[in-house]
Amino acid sequence: MGIFDLFKQIESDKHRMGKPEWLIVGLGNPGLEYAETRHNAGFLAISELAKRNHIAMTAMKFRSDCGDGMLGETRCFFMKPATYMNNSGEAVAAAADFYKIPPERVLVLYDDISLPPGKIRIRRKGSAGGHNGIKSMIALLGSETFPRIKIGVGEKPHKDYNLADWVLGKFPEAEMEQMQQAFEQVAEAAELIVAGKIEEAMSKYSH
Repeated sequence: MGIFDLFKQIESDKHRMGKPEWLIVGLGNPGLEYAETRHNAGFLAISELAKRNHIAMTAMKFRSDCGDGMLGETRCFFMKPATYMNNSGEAVAAAADFYKIPPERVLVLYDDISLPPGKIRIRRKGSAGGHNGIKSMIALLGSETFPRIKIGVGEKPHKDYNLADWVLGKFPEAEMEQMQQAFEQVAEAAELIVAGKIEEAMSKYSH
């Protein structure tokens, strides 16, 4: 091993042993009754990302199911807040404060009813857009400047349809293959974003 390889190895080991550099947050509601509902698209996507990278989200910390591990060369802390959607910011802000992670390195995965099922959209920052989980995060992080991947779950069928019933409804079987492909794309995009390649992720996946 040459001297440069040795320095590279030392630098890599420092990243692996140090504190997380990014928070990766999937939004949703805890409990079996909410599993595979539209509002839990963020939970489903982060589970796919964790599985791809052999990260077990079996710990409970910051009122979240969580785990940490490497995405490429970057150590990340994975979170599924167990606070229920509307209080997601409490868990995320606690973790960000503990690890001293700025909003710009808090990547959030969540459902978006304004996008067709299976479509994803990546943004560097932005408003809550009516999403209560994001609203909570903005309030408690004190910033809108966190990157996010929105996962399309489709609009409610007609304007009189109750929004809560729609987002808390389960994906129909006909959409599940489409959604699984979306979760895989979200995972690939997240890996690029954490590697500092958000423009590439936006170009490739956000249409």
